[in-house]
Amino acid sequence: MSSVSKWGNLAQYDWSVMSPEFIILGVATLLSLLDLFMNKKADRRILAWIGFLGIIVAGCFVVRNTGQNVVSILNDMYRVDGFANAFKLLFLSGVAFVFLISLTYIDESKNIRYSGEYYYLILTALLGAMLMASSSDLITLFVGLELLSISSYILVGTRKQHIHSNESAFKYVISGGIASAITLYGMSFIYGLTGSTNLYVIAERLSSVFYDGFDFLVYFSFFLMFVGFAFKISVVPYHMWAPDVYQGAPTPIAAFLSVVSKAAGFAIVLRVFLISFGSLVSFDMETGQQGSVLVNTLSVYIAIVAAASMIIGNTLAMRQVNIKRMMAYSGIAQAGYLLVPFATLTVLMFEQTMFYLVAYLFANMGAFAIIMLVNRDQKTEDLKSFAGLYHRAPWMAIAMTFFLLSLAGLPITAGFFGKFYIFMSAIVHSSYWLAGIMLATSVVSYYYYFGVIRQMYMRPGKTEAPLKVPASIGLVVLIALVGTVAAGIMPDPVMQYIHHKFPLQQMFQPGGQ
Repeated sequence: MSSVSKWGNLAQYDWSVMSPEFIILGVATLLSLLDLFMNKKADRRILAWIGFLGIIVAGCFVVRNTGQNVVSILNDMYRVDGFANAFKLLFLSGVAFVFLISLTYIDESKNIRYSGEYYYLILTALLGAMLMASSSDLITLFVGLELLSISSYILVGTRKQHIHSNESAFKYVISGGIASAITLYGMSFIYGLTGSTNLYVIAERLSSVFYDGFDFLVYFSFFLMFVGFAFKISVVPYHMWAPDVYQGAPTPIAAFLSVVSKAAGFAIVLRVFLISFGSLVSFDMETGQQGSVLVNTLSVYIAIVAAASMIIGNTLAMRQVNIKRMMAYSGIAQAGYLLVPFATLTVLMFEQTMFYLVAYLFANMGAFAIIMLVNRDQKTEDLKSFAGLYHRAPWMAIAMTFFLLSLAGLPITAGFFGKFYIFMSAIVHSSYWLAGIMLATSVVSYYYYFGVIRQMYMRPGKTEAPLKVPASIGLVVLIALVGTVAAGIMPDPVMQYIHHKFPLQQMFQPGGQ
């Protein structure tokens, strides 16, 4: 094929569907060039505002793509559908919060010397997550996964003079490398069995492969890929990296890993397993009925992982005295709750998952913003740093209370209905034991969440001086608080919006060029 015809084939694609990714890539490149030519002593907060503006513009283009027909390019390796748009908006919102939190963190931090690379590495990580959401091929999916992962490894170690940061970055790289190897090993079996890396071709061929006597290899490939993906969502059996990494990472990056990176992991779990293994599950999106020899085995396996994550995460969180380690174990437990819809496979699985992720986005970003503020002021990450916060900054204490109540799943917060919808899916599926574990572990979580609340309201602090709240932190906390309460008071409109604007059925529809 001549070079002219190759360029002609590339030109026939509608590249405008990748406008959000191109914008993020362009802004990241611009920031790197500006950082290169700026004076070493120049104020680099302008880079943060340029990046923030790029995120807003990219979000506008994602909104423009919302509600449109499915579009696929590059031989169906990249798709724009309701599923991809929903996760991209979630990623962009999370990174926008991270940028606002980082403005104060970078300005006051003496450990992060190269703030320019900090900002554009967040954007490259975001770009990887967005590619993962739209990937319908194992190759592009893995490229996005590694772009997100490698950027995250560097971001965790940006506090170059901090021993805990160096240690956590090293652990993160080693654990991530092993997880990537396991994921690739599982993908190699899928490719060997089906002769393709395209998820839709795999779905067509995997059923016949399974019933032709290769069922063990299908199970084995699923197990390997799920273990690899478990690293991204920090669930059992690949969860122990999270506490050390959260503790050593800069607080805004810990927030990024807890929300954006975790959501990206769930995006690939949904995309890969619903499409590739969907033909074996025989799941009807209209009725919610399912049936195959494979479905019970996979559901039980995922349910066990979910239960173990809920139990281990909440139990170990009770023993933590470091607030960021406590949030890491809390994140492991939250990921366990999020896996329950994957085990039950109800018709509203996608809506339940997205609602929970939105609730988790608001609660976690707001909580980490306040954690960063308090830890910076008290120069410690211990839980005792929150002592007397209500007397120093009452609105911050009240907001933190709502965020913790949402994570605990108590009423009048988005987290309550997030857990309620998932709990009902377990009941409908007759997984009573899984629903029982959800209830029991949620009660256990009250102990450590209310431990922070007790410090804020019932323990005297070292000082009564008012806590200075920067405008960017106040904005993050305000938006997160409004989102947490609004989704807790009016959950049905949120669920309806997700259902109508981001229909999961589009994932199974053929894409047009």
